[in-house]
Amino acid sequence: MSGRKGIVIVCNLDTRGEDIVFVKDLIAGRGHDAILLDFSMEEPPPFAGDIRTEDVAARGGLPIEVVREKYRSDRDAATNNQIRGAAAIVDELVAQGRVHGIIGIGGGTATLVATSIMKQLPFGMPKLMASPMAAHPAYIDKYVGTRDITMHHTVLDIVKMNPLLKAQIINAVGAICGMVEMTQGTNISFDKPCVAISSFGFGEMAVQSAMGMLEEAGFIPIVCHAQGKGDRAMEEMIRDGAFHGVLDICIGGVMEHLFKGNRDPGPERLMAAVETGIPMVLAPCGLDILSYGGRADMLAQTRDRVQYVQDALRVQVRTTADELRQAADVIAQRLNRATGPWTFLVPLRGWSSLDKEGRPIYDPAADAAFVARLQEKLDDRSRVKEVDLHLYTPEFARVAVDEFLRLYKSVKAPARAVA
Repeated sequence: MSGRKGIVIVCNLDTRGEDIVFVKDLIAGRGHDAILLDFSMEEPPPFAGDIRTEDVAARGGLPIEVVREKYRSDRDAATNNQIRGAAAIVDELVAQGRVHGIIGIGGGTATLVATSIMKQLPFGMPKLMASPMAAHPAYIDKYVGTRDITMHHTVLDIVKMNPLLKAQIINAVGAICGMVEMTQGTNISFDKPCVAISSFGFGEMAVQSAMGMLEEAGFIPIVCHAQGKGDRAMEEMIRDGAFHGVLDICIGGVMEHLFKGNRDPGPERLMAAVETGIPMVLAPCGLDILSYGGRADMLAQTRDRVQYVQDALRVQVRTTADELRQAADVIAQRLNRATGPWTFLVPLRGWSSLDKEGRPIYDPAADAAFVARLQEKLDDRSRVKEVDLHLYTPEFARVAVDEFLRLYKSVKAPARAVA
């Protein structure tokens, strides 16, 4: 164990006092400073936290009496006030060097409040939420989003200590203590320029090859999994100034958003590099398929197309020429706004490991429809470069990296550190 660390415990003491005392004692017993932050909104707590709910409320802008009144009539306003106040207080403690990790314990409201605070804390700071809501499919995106928050599924509600719940709380406390003892902290530095690479399984060979080539050229490649959350996080990190450039090989998220696929990264895909002006090399991996696994309605709607079944949760559906034209319209519109250098590479022999001659997904006519529309809509069609290769090859990676190096030499804009 490397020294005494401060760990904030976010909780509502009015309903979970006994359980939280147990958490605080466990953390203190491990040799750390347990800082109890109480955001109780319903009733006065049985005892005060180290950071009292009255102070949280006032910092959020409302007296605690108003918060309790609004809790019954306008719960969203009350909750947002406590989030605002608690986040400001925790931010101050972090700036003072008193906080090295944070844990939330509780049900739905506690999970919302605690994870909202966690989202505002630096990348790399240990963050853990212990909750029976940790696996709820309707809420998990709201709780975690693209942030480095660890969710501990307690299964049981955090109400009244019992042997089963005790086992889960001990595990959760052990996790956050282990994290703060082992963490390298939030001061993450790089001695070489960083390049983001979008990746998923059907473009992996090109990505793996490109990583080695970028390292040889003096860069640090950072791979972002283009499954929706990963490429959305990549966009956010580009805006934060984390990367000097991007090798955006797997841009299928554009298609997924347009046609409601499982890997939807939201409506802003590609826009971070477009607006910040970092050099980017794009390729069409992922535009050839839509992810509809576990979606009986969408699979029924596309039953007349080729469907590649990976497993029960992952089914890839071949995209049509018309869908590809629509994607080309969106991509061209965004690239026409680019403030920095870019190139779109089109591998003529297939766009993914599924999209190659002899495999059912292969559809060169549909792919050609995309290229024709993209060139038609772009202000500068010379930036689209066709290469007589398959994307899923080291040879394509070589072309992509060489093109990136050419663009990078024309800019050499330094990235900022991620906050």
